[in-house]
Formats: sequence, structure tokens, C-alpha cells
Amino acid sequence: MTYTCPMHPDVQEAAPGDCPRCGMALEAAGVPLASTQWTCPMHPEIVRDGPGDCPICGMALEPMDAGAPDDAELVDMTRRFVVSAILTLPVLVLAMAHMVPGNPLEAFVPRRIGILLEAGLATPVVLWSGWPFFVRGWRSIVNRSLNMFSLISLGVGVAYGFSVVALVFPHAFPASFRGASGEVGVYFEAAAVIVTLILLGQVLELRARSSTNAAIRALLGLAPKTARLVAEDGSEQDVPLERILAGDRLRVRPGEKIPVDGSVLEGESAVDESMITGEPIPVAKAVGDRVIGATVNGTGGLLIEAQRVGSETLLAQIVHMVAEAQRSRAPIQKLVDVVAAWFVPIVVAIALVSFAAWAIFGPEPRFTYAIINAVAVLIIACPCALGLATPMSIMVATGRGAALGVLFKNAEAIEVLRQVDTLVVDKTGTLTEGKTRLREVLAGPGFDEDEVLRLAATLERGSEHPLAAAIVAGAEARRLELGRAEAFESVTGKGVKGTVTGSPVALGNRAMLDDLGLDTADLDADAERMRREGQTAMFVAIDGQAAGIVGVADPIKDSTPEALRALHEDGLRIIMLTGDSETTARAVATRLGIDDVFAGVLPEQKADVVKRLQDEGRIVAMAGDGINDAPALAQAAVGIAMGTGTDVAMESAGVTLVKGDLRGIARARRLSRATMRNIRQNLFFAFVYNAAGVPIAAGVLYPVAGVLLSPMLAAAAMSLSSVSVVGNALRLRTVRL
Repeated sequence: MTYTCPMHPDVQEAAPGDCPRCGMALEAAGVPLASTQWTCPMHPEIVRDGPGDCPICGMALEPMDAGAPDDAELVDMTRRFVVSAILTLPVLVLAMAHMVPGNPLEAFVPRRIGILLEAGLATPVVLWSGWPFFVRGWRSIVNRSLNMFSLISLGVGVAYGFSVVALVFPHAFPASFRGASGEVGVYFEAAAVIVTLILLGQVLELRARSSTNAAIRALLGLAPKTARLVAEDGSEQDVPLERILAGDRLRVRPGEKIPVDGSVLEGESAVDESMITGEPIPVAKAVGDRVIGATVNGTGGLLIEAQRVGSETLLAQIVHMVAEAQRSRAPIQKLVDVVAAWFVPIVVAIALVSFAAWAIFGPEPRFTYAIINAVAVLIIACPCALGLATPMSIMVATGRGAALGVLFKNAEAIEVLRQVDTLVVDKTGTLTEGKTRLREVLAGPGFDEDEVLRLAATLERGSEHPLAAAIVAGAEARRLELGRAEAFESVTGKGVKGTVTGSPVALGNRAMLDDLGLDTADLDADAERMRREGQTAMFVAIDGQAAGIVGVADPIKDSTPEALRALHEDGLRIIMLTGDSETTARAVATRLGIDDVFAGVLPEQKADVVKRLQDEGRIVAMAGDGINDAPALAQAAVGIAMGTGTDVAMESAGVTLVKGDLRGIARARRLSRATMRNIRQNLFFAFVYNAAGVPIAAGVLYPVAGVLLSPMLAAAAMSLSSVSVVGNALRLRTVRL
């Protein structure tokens, strides 16, 4: 492969670097740069060649290549929100002071000056900070796909436009709509506050979406940037990972990350695959064994042959699956957009009918009355209450969940969690503590339990065996004095042996003792019992005799049995999904009363199992803690990560249990039900308010009672409806969970 300069194609080098003529980074010749496409998180069918807004819902498009961060929208909205908040605060103070009897600011800021200040401060808020909403609102009209931005742009535009007209042409309005000073009421504060609140919601939403993509970038960051290539003549050099091809030979030194998927040609080592598999026990590797890119080599050196590189590696496939599953979700705000598609045209139609009726049949001045009543309809139907109905409940519920150790990453997790009927749980680190420990030591006839453990741990001190650390830690916990092993030998796939204080000692599986010609008949039954209990049983031989068994296991969390009972009582079907052996998995499932088990599942297969359950019509939640769980967490309707697990698992999930306690799922489901009930109440109130307020604003009571609703009262009613929605949402802080 050759590398060339995009500015000077005549410059060609055998390795990547900088152009000697212009300094630009060289590119791989013949390999075009991938063009990033953009899609809508709510409508995946919308795909564009560049950034922009979704023509259906108005949301900002995000890059389909999740490894390429794009925070331009977040930076822009944050800047607009900060400016808007700074300018809106004094507008709100001036407006509220005018409503207080004996306006305390009158002596310092006369009312006329105050109104001019409100107009001057609110104008940049509406016309600059809120400009993206007007653009999206206009596009929604052009595309005939009315949404929340239609409501926002219409409500803000009417409030601001009416206020400007009232300020510039106050005499165009009848005297009954003027205050004591002869001025018509203005609503600059309403327009500014709406823009500021909506901008805050946009910033929070974009931050959540940015952190989701950060999880995928974190996955990509696990892979090493270079690999040590071994040439045919035996020479070695570090080269960029992009240059590695299938069939290349690579040297992996102790402590280094394995660069690509491949197989071992030379050497033996124990490889920590927990970042991919989630299993805490390192895996012994010898000639012919497969290794996974981004896993960490232990203390032995390896020579491997690259087999899957680039986008074909397991890590790359996990990244792709996470990105695909995340893009398939629909936010809860889609419900409000569907409602808005009918709400907006109905309100506009009512305003137009009101205008026409007053212009034709109203008293003089008919035109003025027609404008004012149409404006009153639009102001009282301002989307503030409707817009706050969902985000306020979500905001309060999120805070309540955090106090309970349950972190909701997005609104859709709260919406869907109550509907889940199947919970898929990973074993290691989710049901169990994720840390291998010495579970049991059994001494054979004529041997002492502590002596068996002491000799086994002494032998394991010099071992790279994956379970050695647990045995040594168990011996140290019993305050046993460990000696020094001599003539240490590791037998691949069987165990270790050596000499301790003059006695030959061996530790390993049944095959190890068979090679030594030792009879294990007295210990076989106990070894099988340990395996049924989920332990890894290892035989210990001392002075040519089968001396005992050492059992190592990953203990179940103390809170797990209670949590699973509560979830079963809540009507959930619980399925365990693990890479462990069938025997160990079944033992744990039987002990915990789990409904079904999928054992021996590879990382790339976990998401397939979740999808298979979804195809059966089940609403699936997935609970896990490892990187291997990330695709399944994203594929599930709700991903639930353990706070004690990996960062990538937490970023890929919609819910994080801070303490890794599954009892939090039951509390989160109760909170989900309460939140959605609260949202329905808010939406019902918002529509009832409009159903009652809009006709009054249109003037239906005027022929009967001579009552008209001025825009000032309409704005007060609008504010009251918003306060009512907020007050109802705050009740979630005290709901029993």
C-alpha cells in the first residue's frame, strides 16, 4: 500500500506521514474517504449527505458514522440558550413588577421605558435565539408535517408580533384593551420565556444524544492504534493498524492489547477478555487458539496471525450493532408531535373563523375586534402548557430516580420500561459480583484442608492460570503462610505442577491427575456437586495422592434473590444470557428461580437473542455490565446497565443502576408507570384548558354575557395552565415507590 498527498499526487510514500512539500497528512492511495451520511433519530428512513433538520419532525440530524463526533448543533443551541436566559431574566422582572400593585420599579424605570426595555431585550431572544424554531416551523408547514416546532414558532410569533404592534400602534386598539396609562398590554416576557424554556429542552436532548455517540467512540478507542508487524525475514516494526492485512504475522508482547482478531502461532499466555466478554476470568491461550482484537495480553508473549481486520473485527461489529440499535428507537416526544399535527390546524382554523365572524358580524370597530379576538385565540392556545406537559414530568421523574440510585438516560426509557414483559439479564457482574473468589476447599482422607489450600496457593503464586489470583487471595484471607514453589511447570489445558518444600504438588482438572496416574474416585462426587453449584472445581495432588479439591466461583450478589422475586411478582419473565457453560449457567438459574437460560452465547449473539425474543412479540429489557452486553443493551426496548460495570455499557443503556442492585428495576418500573400517568394527566389538562379557553377567547360568550377575553387575560390564563402543569409534575417527587 502506498500513501500520497491530496495536494501533490506525485508525492508517494510506503508509510503514512506528512507531505514533505505542503505538510498535509498523506492518504492511502486508491482508498476514497468515507462520506458520512446523516439521519434522524426519530425517522431512520430520512438520510441526507450532510447535517440539517428532519423534514418530518424538525429534529437535528445526526451522523450515521457514530465514530465521527459532531457537536455543532449542541454548541449552537447552548450558546443561544445562554444568551436567551441572560436577556429573558430582566424582561421577566420588568413584566412581573408591573403586575404588582404600586409597581416597586416605577420610581426607577417608568412604565413606558420598561416596555421599551422589554421589547429591546426580548427582540434578540425571539429573532436570534429562537430563529431555528421559526425555520423548522416554516419547514413543517412547507412539508405539510406539523409538529412541536409548528406550535412553538406560531405561539412565539403571535405573542411577539402582537406585542410589537401594540407597542408601535397602540391607538389601533379599542380603549377597553388599554391600561390606566392608555397602553395596550404586551407579551414580550411570554415570547422570551417560551424560547428560553424550549432552548433548555433542546440542550438537554442534544447532550443526551451526544453522550450516546460518545459510548460508541469509547468502543472504537479500545482498539490499539498500532501493531507490531513481523516481516518474512523476521524483522519487526510498529505500523499503523490501518496497514494490517489478513494473513499478516503480529507480535503481541506482555501487557499489550491484541490489535486484531486472529489465531495464536507461537507462545502461551492468559488474555483478559473482560472488556469484550464481560467475564472476569482471563482465558488461557496457546497455539491454535483464537484471540480477539482490543483484549489485553497477560504475562506471556504471543505471535498471532491476523484473520479479521478493520470493519470485520468483533469490536467493529459490536460498534456497528450498537449504532444500528440506537438509531431504531423513537423518542416519547413523537406522541406530542402526532397530537400537534391535529392541534395546530384546528387552532388556526378557529382563529380564522373568529376573525371572519367578528369582521362580518361584530360591533364597530369590527376589524380591530376581529384581530384582537383572533390573537386571543392564538395566545391562549400557545403551546407552553402542551410543550411542558411531557418534559416537566420527565425532568421531575429523572431527579426522583437519581435519588433512588436509578439514572434514566432518556425519556423513551421511562416511557417503555412500564411496558416490559421480559427481562434478559447477564450473569457475571449483573446477577453476580463479577469478582472470582475462593468458594470451597475440600480435603481428602488423611489431608488437612488448610494444608491443601496452602500448598495449592503456593504453587499458584508463580502461575499465569486464570484462577490463580482467587486461590492465592483465599489463602491470604485465611492467614496461611505461603512458601516458594520450585520446578514450576504449566501444562496447557490441564493445570500446573511443581515442588513445594520438597513435596511434589499438582493442581488442575481431571485430565491432569489422570496423566499423573492418580485415582480421583473419592473426590469425583464432590467435584460434580461443586460444578452443579456453579463452581470451577480443581483437583489438588500432594506427594502422589489426590489430596482434595479447590472450588472457585463468582458469588451471587446478596440483593439478587430478593430483586428477582420482586420482578417475578411484577409479572416479568426473567431470562439469563451468559457466555458461561451450560452446567454453571443452569446451576445459577436453578438457585435463583430464573425462567429460562441461554448459555455459551458469544458477544455478537447476545443482541440476536434479544431480537429473537422481540420477534416473538415480547417487549424486552436487557440488564448487563460488560462491553459484550452493549449491542444487546441497545437492541432491547430498554437497556439497563450496572453502575459497577463498564462505561460503555452505561452509555449504551437507557437506565443505569448506580449501585448495580437489580431491586432498582422494580422501583424504576413503578416510577415509569407514575410518570406516564402524570404525563397523560398533564396532556389531558392542557387540552381541556384549550377546549374551554379557545371558544371563550373566540368570543362565544359575547352574545350571551357581553364577555370578551382580552389578550392580556389570555396570556394570564396561559401562564396559569403552565403553572398547573408544573405543579402536577412536581407531585412525582412524593409518589410512593
